Amino acid sequence: MASETVADQPQADDNSDDQNIEAQEPQGPLMRLWIFLRPILILVIVLFAIRSSIADWNDVPTGSMIPTILEGDRIFVNKLAYDLKVPFTTWHLAEWANPKRGDIVVFFSPEPEGTRLVKRCVGIPGDSLEVRANQLILNGVPVSYAPLDPIGFKYLPDNEREKDKTAFEYLTERLGEHVHPIREGKIFHNNNPHFNFGPIVIPKDKYFMMGDNRDNSRDSRFFTVDAKWGSPELFVDRSNIVGKATAVAISLDLNHYWIPRWSRFFSALP
Repeated sequence: MASETVADQPQADDNSDDQNIEAQEPQGPLMRLWIFLRPILILVIVLFAIRSSIADWNDVPTGSMIPTILEGDRIFVNKLAYDLKVPFTTWHLAEWANPKRGDIVVFFSPEPEGTRLVKRCVGIPGDSLEVRANQLILNGVPVSYAPLDPIGFKYLPDNEREKDKTAFEYLTERLGEHVHPIREGKIFHNNNPHFNFGPIVIPKDKYFMMGDNRDNSRDSRFFTVDAKWGSPELFVDRSNIVGKATAVAISLDLNHYWIPRWSRFFSALP
């Protein structure tokens, strides 16, 4: 009887896995930190690019736009309202609209240069504009005004409401499609060039801005009238316009321990 032969089983090669796995050097602490921070940094850069060229919000530290915008408001700025800019610059990639009369505009001030301001656009290129007794005349036609009862402005600080009785009057002003409130002093100083000046013609690519709090706003009246700032280059240039303010995002009462003004949250601006 022929003897059966048993084939030897192949032996496993203990080194085969080692040949298929490349050796990795241990990572140092700086490399591990970079791997951890890299996605966070990318996210931050993307978010800042969006804020720079698409949408942003802007703190309002002064009362130059009372009663429309209050100190402590944080307003939403639509940076795509007029154009598309290169992120982190004022270089325009494309333009599809320009500010209209009555728009609330965020821009870089010509004086002091580079300061970011929020004002209302009251004059566009080619307009003839003058101010008489603190009221606007555009292209020879007086702007429409109507009395406004300040009883609705309950959110003003107590000391401001006390002044309202004797020092201020509230009016509605119609500029283009916008009907909005303004506040003026009851006493006018006829020798003050900021209450009476013009007419002036607004140059090409320039805009005339004023605050709704007409007696407490450093705006185009000062840029263009003062002898020191007499150059028409100190109108607000189109290239310095950041975007259009459209709403109050949040509002905090700076005079009462930063208490939220809930009724102003997500409210549209006139």
